Amino acid sequence: MLNKIKTLILGSPLPTRSLTEKRLNKVRALAAFSPDALSSIAYANQEIFLGLVVAGASGLSLAMPIGIAIVLLLTIVAASYFQTIEAYPGGGGSYVVARDNLGSFFGLIAAAALLMDYVLTAAVSLTAGVEAIASAYPILWSLRTEIALFLLVIITLANMRGLKETGTLMSIPVYLFLFTFIPMIVFGLFKLSTQGVQELGAVAPPAVKPVTLFLILHTFATGCTALTGIEAISNGIPSFQPPEIKNARITLVVMAILMGFLFAGSIGLTQSLGIIAGPQQTILAALSQRLLGDGPGFYLIQFATMAVLAVAANTSFAGFPRLAAILAQDRYLPRQLTSLGDRLVFANGIGLLALASGFLIVLFRGESHALIPLFAVGVFIAFTLSQLGMVVHWLRLRTPHWQVKASLNGLGALTTAITMIVIGYSKMLEGAWITFFLICVLVIVFMRIKHHYQDVSSQLTLRGLPPSLRPLPSPRIVIPVSGVHRGIIDAIDFSSSISKDVTGLYIELNPGEAEKVKAEWERWFPNIPLVVRASPFRSVVAPLLEFLDETDFEHNDGQMAVVVLPEFIPARWWHGLLHNQTTWLIKTALLYRRRHLGFQRVIIDIPYHLRR
Repeated sequence: MLNKIKTLILGSPLPTRSLTEKRLNKVRALAAFSPDALSSIAYANQEIFLGLVVAGASGLSLAMPIGIAIVLLLTIVAASYFQTIEAYPGGGGSYVVARDNLGSFFGLIAAAALLMDYVLTAAVSLTAGVEAIASAYPILWSLRTEIALFLLVIITLANMRGLKETGTLMSIPVYLFLFTFIPMIVFGLFKLSTQGVQELGAVAPPAVKPVTLFLILHTFATGCTALTGIEAISNGIPSFQPPEIKNARITLVVMAILMGFLFAGSIGLTQSLGIIAGPQQTILAALSQRLLGDGPGFYLIQFATMAVLAVAANTSFAGFPRLAAILAQDRYLPRQLTSLGDRLVFANGIGLLALASGFLIVLFRGESHALIPLFAVGVFIAFTLSQLGMVVHWLRLRTPHWQVKASLNGLGALTTAITMIVIGYSKMLEGAWITFFLICVLVIVFMRIKHHYQDVSSQLTLRGLPPSLRPLPSPRIVIPVSGVHRGIIDAIDFSSSISKDVTGLYIELNPGEAEKVKAEWERWFPNIPLVVRASPFRSVVAPLLEFLDETDFEHNDGQMAVVVLPEFIPARWWHGLLHNQTTWLIKTALLYRRRHLGFQRVIIDIPYHLRR
């Protein structure tokens, strides 16, 4: 039943040979990798407006200069990642570049920063998307958390279905957003050319703070959230159809041009037309309302904005699982994250991202403005380390035109490092310290996981293992039983076939119960002794372990008793909920008990399948 439901929701399993067929063309790849970058104008513009409006008209007049600075930064970062795609066609982005050129420690810092940024991107995009539609329908404002979680479930299921389905689904809102928002900006520019510039002093609220360097830096820092997601294409190059490098580069250029136009165009119109957002209204909603009125066009723009912000989380779902898989291959994360699911996607990574993003949405009550202070710090750390790594890469290989390439990446490293310092300084007390702290924690966790896998490898290696010529002695077998029934017959027959030293063990939970069991045992198995142990505290596991320790100590024959566990298997999954699961408790206690007397205990499970 569960498998049928899973197939209905996620689709039928796909063979591994279909992996190439499931790759994305440029149209679908733009939809799968760019929603975060394209839609960032929503929350980036909103944060720039909120940062400057407190300074009145003087503050709002700085929106366009700050926007131009961010667009220039976008151009430099995009050009740098354009080179990264050629140098590292296997994907991995900042982590792989930093690991290969700066060392594993700096690679782990970049990986931790990116993983955190992916989680925050998903949470911020979904909450900002809900706020966009709530600006048109204020009645939804109190349901932001619930709606954001619902959208998160839809996007998670879409990604679980596979790359092609994800790209197809994401194409609809992405291209709806582009084909509605771009014409609106063009119309706004035409309207600006005919009506002229609106004086901000006539519409801006009174200033409550002066224009200071810190206010400008803080606004620039919050506006830099517009650059999140630009590295996703370099992380997901293997998802492109051949030729992967060419298609990824074209997609990156198109995405950067669209980002710059949407971001600069919307900020320019907002400032030039004197747009001021009202309470429970985003700045883009105020812009579209000014240009389109309260007609269908306004609601279409709000719906398109909500939709593209919702699927902007898909950038994280495209990048997070792949980066987690690369880290797991390097043994810095659990190996389960390297496994491809039935639909040829990293299902475990997708599930982990969904849980982390959902936790943040609930924790911050669906408020994107509350999440912004944690945002962008991590991604600029990754940007900086990636660009520094590329400089080292070109200096080491010295390929044709390496001087130009190294200079471009050096410029990228310098600008992103300065931006990182500005963001960290201006947001430190607002929550950026949490991001820095969690990055440090993640790096420590990565190193502990790596250390564990190294310990396991050293203990499992055959190197230096001397051959053992001593034959194993005949085992002593103990069979814990809950009574005399058909479920134990196979266990007793198997034990008798491999050993002559077989003992049954019955734990008496209530006084008087053992007499009937002993009588039945002697009638059916007269040649096998049955030991009864009373349990005054009604525990099965503790008396069993005590008996095993005692019999091992008494025999002192260089081995530990083998435990053969008879276990009946219910015919239906829900039947198991009606039983005590005592066998499972015994197995768990024995498996995770440290070795005694220098030996390890063998545990054998003998199933008996019930028919109904």
